[in-house]
Amino acid sequence: MWVEPEIRDSVVKQITYLSFRSGMPVKKLRPYIGLCRVKFYKWVKRSGTANNHNGKIPKTHWLTPDEVKLIEDFAREHYSESDYFLKDGYRRVAYKMLDLNIVAVSPSSVYRILKKAGLLNKWNTEKSNLKAMGFKQPDFPHKHWHVDIKYLNFNGTFLFLISVLDGYSRYALHHEVRHTMNEYDVQLTVQNAKEKFPSARPRIISDN
Repeated sequence: MWVEPEIRDSVVKQITYLSFRSGMPVKKLRPYIGLCRVKFYKWVKRSGTANNHNGKIPKTHWLTPDEVKLIEDFAREHYSESDYFLKDGYRRVAYKMLDLNIVAVSPSSVYRILKKAGLLNKWNTEKSNLKAMGFKQPDFPHKHWHVDIKYLNFNGTFLFLISVLDGYSRYALHHEVRHTMNEYDVQLTVQNAKEKFPSARPRIISDN
């Protein structure tokens, strides 16, 4: 139930006044206006203040926008100052700014600000971005060879089709039908494919 602050404060004052004048406890008077105990005492606690439901109320220890900008600017100026910056650079930034009387802030706050601004661990961020792009496809033939194995049912007998595919063109370089799917069978199939393309130096990729 939401009401205007003026009505809220008026209800609290009236209930308190009636309790004082009649000698009846507040818990006996609340039911007459349909107000539960929790809601009433929340109104008592907020008496005289405006409604700020789920609103961020600035605290005295919060960093100001100017202080945040000073931290970001200082980090950009000293980003490549040391090879160890990426390991614990945010701590060094915090202590240097304190020594230079720029801004007094804890290392954990510096960490949050630099991380939000994308100034923390730059190289690791680039690696994670590349990783998020998925498998890097080959850009020329015979760079990647993929080994693929499938089951074949030949007159009730299970055989294995082992194929070697070029990752760039998806061309079937070589294939063999084998009775087993052991390591030797795969190695022999790949070796026969290499004999067809002796100059190729591919990376062999297999999910099996």
